[in-house]
Amino acid sequence: MARRRRPVQKFNRKMRTKLLVLFIFIMAGLCVMIGRLMYIEYTSGDKYEKKVLSMQSYDSKTIPYQRGDIVDISGTVLATSVAVYNVILDCSQMTYKEEYVKPTIDALEECFPELKREDLESYAKEKKDPKKRYYVLAKKLPYEEIQKFVEMQDAVDDKKKKINPNIKGVWFEKEYQRTYPYNSLAASVIGFTSSGNVGTTGLENYYDDVLNGVNGREYGYLNSDSNFEKTVIPAQDGSTLVTSIDSNIQSIVENKIKKFNEAYTDNYKVGDGSKTTAVIVMNPQNGEILAMADYPTFNLNKPRDLSDLYTEEEISKISDDDQLDVLNGLWQNYCVTATYEPGSVQKPFTVAAGLETGTINDNMTFLCDGGEQFDRWVSCVNRNGHGIETVRKALMDSCNDALMQMSYKIGKKNFLEYQSIFGFGQKTGIDLPGETNTSSLIFNLDNIKPIDLATNAFGQNYNCTMIQMASGFSSLINGGTYYQPHVVTKITDSSENTISTIEPKVVKQTISQSTSDQIKDYLYDVVSKGTAGTAKVDGYSMGGKTGTAQKLPRKDRKYLVSFMGFAPVENPQLLIYCIVDEPNVADQAHSYFAQDICREILEEVLPYMNIYSDEKKTGKNKGLGITGVKTQYTNHHPGKKENDN
Repeated sequence: MARRRRPVQKFNRKMRTKLLVLFIFIMAGLCVMIGRLMYIEYTSGDKYEKKVLSMQSYDSKTIPYQRGDIVDISGTVLATSVAVYNVILDCSQMTYKEEYVKPTIDALEECFPELKREDLESYAKEKKDPKKRYYVLAKKLPYEEIQKFVEMQDAVDDKKKKINPNIKGVWFEKEYQRTYPYNSLAASVIGFTSSGNVGTTGLENYYDDVLNGVNGREYGYLNSDSNFEKTVIPAQDGSTLVTSIDSNIQSIVENKIKKFNEAYTDNYKVGDGSKTTAVIVMNPQNGEILAMADYPTFNLNKPRDLSDLYTEEEISKISDDDQLDVLNGLWQNYCVTATYEPGSVQKPFTVAAGLETGTINDNMTFLCDGGEQFDRWVSCVNRNGHGIETVRKALMDSCNDALMQMSYKIGKKNFLEYQSIFGFGQKTGIDLPGETNTSSLIFNLDNIKPIDLATNAFGQNYNCTMIQMASGFSSLINGGTYYQPHVVTKITDSSENTISTIEPKVVKQTISQSTSDQIKDYLYDVVSKGTAGTAKVDGYSMGGKTGTAQKLPRKDRKYLVSFMGFAPVENPQLLIYCIVDEPNVADQAHSYFAQDICREILEEVLPYMNIYSDEKKTGKNKGLGITGVKTQYTNHHPGKKENDN
């Protein structure tokens, strides 16, 4: 029997219509959805992207810049920044899986013995506290101290597979620590930094913006597969300062200053060898500072440490405010900040002003009878009088009376004009912070009296700074060119490419070449025949001038003594200026304390600078030490002259 066949269903028109409508409806919905998504992407794409990214693990860290170095004239590093590392523990990573905890703690305990296991385990238990996610386990470690852990963490086998894959959550935050390889060398010149790479004193402060760089940044996202996609903006390191300081000369100067003060410590009274001893060595032909030092000094790596000056018991008794005052005094550069009456080192300036204005000449003579009478008697260093003095001999004898008489001829207008020309009462513009403004410490036409003019002529009754005196004196002996003193000669980048060169800056012409030559000739005789014989380095032509200034109040009989010298006389290549403020002796009023220091310095520095002997040796000052004697200091000084000032 034939099987009955099912009737075939057909899409009739009505069904096709329904299907078409449904299709159109679906397509329309899809178009609306696509349109909506496009609209959202266009108008709120960033918003939703941030929401997505916020669901991932974001990581960002600073890449610190390296502060620029400070180097001496030969490239010897005086200040630098070395990389140090903080050990950071991310508890969320260490505890992400249970198998991470023990291997990580074991590795930390092995590589950093100072860490306590119980502390590390307690950190792991606090993983749920977002405020306790990160722990700084150690600070400022050199790379040598983290190297073992780094190697353990990164170790791989022959197949480049990590040997310790379960060490997780430890990373090292890099930063730089300022360090000074030679501790106290040139401390007042270099200065130091405080936290955050902020220059506090010295070159560190003056060139702070140049030495500092710009931090970089590393950032990116950790996706679900723990793949880190990062972007790195590298740090821009700071620039390097190339200075005119010669570390060898600086070291010689500081050693001699220290030796002098040690020799005179507790000599007349209990205490240091002097209140302050300071020295400047510079090139008079261009204004470059070769060495600058003062004593007492401090350790740049421990600038707040007073243990070299006081016992622990003494420090405990000093209040915080008083300690700060002591530190501020130590940190100041005496050579540019301190003011004082210079004494007879002023006299060549007075003579130069007279020669330049034609008010005095080499043929004039002056009668020294022991002093001059004003409203009070102003005495000469020789109270009995030197007798007849020429200009040359007045400098050789350091005769106050003759200089006072010269001031009358020069006149107050000329004297004050040349005082300004030589730079007194004005900042020199040296590239060091804290230079004192002395404009109020000198006289003007409205207030200078005859006695003021007379005493100013031999260096009393007005104030200056060491850098003013040295800079002005350089112009006296170099042909009359006043150079702006400076310490930095060049600025380079981290690759030693020169960014800028600081050329010697001529400020003005102070005197003529002929006057300069005359002054050098006079000052040669001061050293060879006059009051500065103790400073003489055998075999070298030298010029110079002594200074002895009685401090205020005069009744206390306290003195600041000094010596300004140069060599060789014909073409000076070096100028040295030394002051000793209140030497620890019964009779302070003698410049040979400063002369001894200068002679000891020059005996080493002149050969070092390849400045060759230009005179026949006579044996003068042979064997003298820092105290001016061949044996331990006594009150009898072989270089002492009857009227040494």
